[in-house]
Amino acid sequence: ERRGQERRGQRPRAYHRAAMRIYTDTVTTSANAATLSAHRTPFVSLLSDFGSRDPSAGIMRAVVAGICPEANVVDITHDVDKYAIRDGALVLWSAAPYLPVGAHVAVVDPGVGTARKGVALQTARGDYLVGPDNGLLMPAAARLGGITAAHLLEEPRYALPDVSTSFHGRDIFAPAGAHLAAGVPIDELGRSVDPRRLLDLEWPRPEIRRGAMRAQTIYIDTFGNVKLSALADDLASALPSLRFGERLVLRVEEGSARREVPITWVATFGEVPEGAPLLTADSYGRVAVSVHQGSAASAFGLELDTTVEVARPVPPLPPRRAASPPARSAPPRGPAASPPARPPGSPPARPPGSPPRR
Repeated sequence: ERRGQERRGQRPRAYHRAAMRIYTDTVTTSANAATLSAHRTPFVSLLSDFGSRDPSAGIMRAVVAGICPEANVVDITHDVDKYAIRDGALVLWSAAPYLPVGAHVAVVDPGVGTARKGVALQTARGDYLVGPDNGLLMPAAARLGGITAAHLLEEPRYALPDVSTSFHGRDIFAPAGAHLAAGVPIDELGRSVDPRRLLDLEWPRPEIRRGAMRAQTIYIDTFGNVKLSALADDLASALPSLRFGERLVLRVEEGSARREVPITWVATFGEVPEGAPLLTADSYGRVAVSVHQGSAASAFGLELDTTVEVARPVPPLPPRRAASPPARSAPPRGPAASPPARPPGSPPARPPGSPPRR
């Protein structure tokens, strides 16, 4: 895969080097896998930070239906945190392998109306990713096998007649995705662009050392589970022979200070008592800090971009042995020493306490 990208002049993508699993086929059931064919119903997925209160998400669906009425449209989510490009990228990365091959439109676009470009990317699996050139699409493109073609969204025929400065999801991205799903070749949307010139996403990488792994908190889900920038294979590389049920230490860095939380590496939540902390691989293979039937984010005060370290506990030092008293010298052997003899003519020795002679 990497050699193929290099031959095509593309930069090999490796957002998750330690466990880079490329999904070249749609993830489906074994029974259905044999029935998949090239003549599929057009498919369009939508992701945004528009929320469900305003009509924006519904309008995007309606635009797709007006251009490609036969398409199946799935809303991945419209509740990405406002302006949180990295959150949207992680959600799209998580969902992409489970989506049918099709056009996937993602809009988390703080730069809407500015000089930033709109792009359509074709991946090795055959999908199209449509959205702003702000890094949002890049992790999903890597997970779907890498980028095989990238084009700017420039051709007015494939956008709505009136393009606003604040709703490109409706006016540019949804129409482009619908036309791609309907069979329009990607090169008709606009000029080709070198994928290496696309804006990449700043995705923190874990630091692997023997006996410890440092990572950043990059996502907090609705249950309060805190997802790290590391995959389960990263942790296994740092802690050889790691086994379920093993007690570990989570060190939370708070400025120059560190806080330690005892935590257990488990396969699933029910392996620890209710309210107990745990470390596990989530359903996408990402290391997550959790609390059984609780919120790890609230329990431990974890926020986004906090640096944490996972390590085996340091064994306690053996107790220090008490120092032995210094050895006393042996008394001299033989008869006791006699006092020195008095010189001849000297007065006798005075007993202790007697008055001096006058």
